[in-house]
Amino acid sequence: MIEAIRRIFAIPELRSKIFYTLVLLTVCRVGAYISVPGINADVATSLFKYATGGGQNLFQLVDIFSGGAFAKMTVFALGVMPYIQASIVLQLLVAVIPSLQREIRESPDQGRRKLSKWTRTGTLVFALFQATLFAGYALKMNLATPGIIVPEIVSSQIFGLSWLFYLIVMITMTAGTLLLMWIGEQITEKGVGNGISLIISVGILSSIPSTIGSVVKQLNIGSQEAGQLSFVSVLALIILFVLIAVGTILIIQGQRRIPLQYARRIVGRHEVQGGSSHIPLKINYAGVIPVIFASSFLMFPATIGQFMGKESWLGRLSNYLSPGSWVYMVIYVLLILFFTYVWTSTQFKPEQIASDMKKNGAFIPGIRQGKPTQEFLESTMSRITLAGAVFLAIIAALPTLVGRLMGVDATISQFFGGTSLLILVGVILDTMKQIESHLLMKRYDGFMTKGRLRGR
Repeated sequence: MIEAIRRIFAIPELRSKIFYTLVLLTVCRVGAYISVPGINADVATSLFKYATGGGQNLFQLVDIFSGGAFAKMTVFALGVMPYIQASIVLQLLVAVIPSLQREIRESPDQGRRKLSKWTRTGTLVFALFQATLFAGYALKMNLATPGIIVPEIVSSQIFGLSWLFYLIVMITMTAGTLLLMWIGEQITEKGVGNGISLIISVGILSSIPSTIGSVVKQLNIGSQEAGQLSFVSVLALIILFVLIAVGTILIIQGQRRIPLQYARRIVGRHEVQGGSSHIPLKINYAGVIPVIFASSFLMFPATIGQFMGKESWLGRLSNYLSPGSWVYMVIYVLLILFFTYVWTSTQFKPEQIASDMKKNGAFIPGIRQGKPTQEFLESTMSRITLAGAVFLAIIAALPTLVGRLMGVDATISQFFGGTSLLILVGVILDTMKQIESHLLMKRYDGFMTKGRLRGR
């Protein structure tokens, strides 16, 4: 392992990419501690912990995704959720509007630039809207428990509206989200790994100390009385942690290999003999994207409902959409299945694969070239995507169900399995693949000599 790390840092280009990524991720963590002007972060955090009450609360899940910035009401409180929500809307539009699909297929570069522009505009709109709701919720909390907001800012009102506080929150939080979006794009372009996914993963990893502290506290080791957690429960959680990690690796790395045969062809004056190869079709082509999309999709309406208060109809709806409820779990599983198919349909191009195979004289044994090959690839991918999506949904839902049966605190169950762990494992695998590709380009023997990533 030490030798593999030495080889990584022996490549100047890869070394600079890694340092560049680490510097930008450090900026993300620093911003998570810079409070919005006029907010008392200590009071806000204590009230947030009281509001969650240790149960499976939606705000708790949002806070995990933002790396604790949400509870402290910092500049990065919204995290990258507005960007992901805008990306979801754009992916759905591409899936249902044929003209957009045709434009992206005919001119990929121009189509990607247009989608990127629309995604950024959507991020701005979502961020402004959520920052406005956040400001209203903070004012409501300040009325119940004064001290969260500086009185001078609250007192600046027009027609009974604290316009100055709204303006400050909207500008700072929206700017924070746009900065995170820019950082994510820069990491993807100039660093290592997917920038947005890495930002979410670093936020999740930042909860490790508090999670370990919660486990130690609930074990109640220094007392003769039994704690909320037993050593058997902790052992069961660790086993579940390992099983979820192994299952995630298997489902992301698993593939079905479609055999290929090459016909004899003339190259110059020589006849080239036909050979054999295969097309690796991933069981889960979308990776952990469906999990991120499903969580973000559920967060949006439920967060609005909790911001507006429990007395509103949206507030009552948010109670049903709280993590851990049966309604939440059913919708969550269905959304994972839906987004797996949507993402696969937008990224997997069977017509292009069939066309390239025909140009190169390749064919699938027993299947004619052209349209039959395209239809075979579509039907095969559809079947294995269903298996991958179901397995992914089971992995995502199982820890929550086990946590409820064992009576484990939500902060612990959220970390030891489910959404958080799925995202972490998926992002680590993707980043390792990129690092390994750099090493292979320089003719090194990959990142690891044993347990090497499959598909090489």
